[in-house]
Amino acid sequence: MIFNPAARGEKARRFRRQLDAGGAQCAFKTTTAPGDARRLATEAVTDGFDLIVAAGGDGTINEVLNGIGDVPDGFARARLGVLPLGTVNVFARELKIPLRIERAWEVLQQGREQKIDLPRVEFSAAGVLQKRYFCQLAGAGLDARAIELVDWQHKKKVGPLAYVIAGLKALCEKKPQITVRVNGQSATGELVLVGNGRFYGGSFALLPLADLHDGRLDLCVLPRTDWWTLLRCAPGLLLRGKLPASVAQYFSAATFELTSESAAAFELDGEWVGKLPVTFSIEREKLRVVVPL
Repeated sequence: MIFNPAARGEKARRFRRQLDAGGAQCAFKTTTAPGDARRLATEAVTDGFDLIVAAGGDGTINEVLNGIGDVPDGFARARLGVLPLGTVNVFARELKIPLRIERAWEVLQQGREQKIDLPRVEFSAAGVLQKRYFCQLAGAGLDARAIELVDWQHKKKVGPLAYVIAGLKALCEKKPQITVRVNGQSATGELVLVGNGRFYGGSFALLPLADLHDGRLDLCVLPRTDWWTLLRCAPGLLLRGKLPASVAQYFSAATFELTSESAAAFELDGEWVGKLPVTFSIEREKLRVVVPL
């Protein structure tokens, strides 16, 4: 079990009490800096552990996922478990893993294994080709820029509101135009969301047709992300958790590319990763996860 102590305070304290009660059932590792969860997950797979639990938010899950993937046959050797301690816990919501620590702990002990699709991206950083996996959702443009602007000390105090504040700041900036090349077509927008699952930011089903088992990724392209678009989207998002059909274009594909003529950021599972261009692909039912019965 790999624990991020920067996860939400009260949840983390309750988790520690739970661990005291049942911690003899696992080897417990604590992260101290970014990248630690990835390294610890790699070490755990190499040492022969067959269940690697990410105890934290979606960022911790992403690191653990990539740590498993750093071992050549890691996804065949180890399953991923989730103990949701983060601010939003989108992946846990997608898998219907309880957000209460005690019940999520029961899932780890009694749950069943399920195989889901595993998306990955390839991009260049400092001239070196990089490969990263993600489990739930990726984004380029406005949302990645908002994540880049999040004040992490503020996030600890106000939770999801920190993302809203950062998003409003990003909304006021000049936005790069992102081009999507998919299925022989192309589309351009200021925000591109890529979903393996349906949910974004918790309860918003922005990609309602996305399926963890269909061997494809779903895309939502918003041509504009200005105040007028925000006003048009707000009622549907607040009341139904969905975008109006008229503000976005939707695609579905197993592989595609995002590019931009000016610098544009992208994120994976709520963590800022780098700059475009980036190529997306997916491996069908490669990730083994523990889910409720």
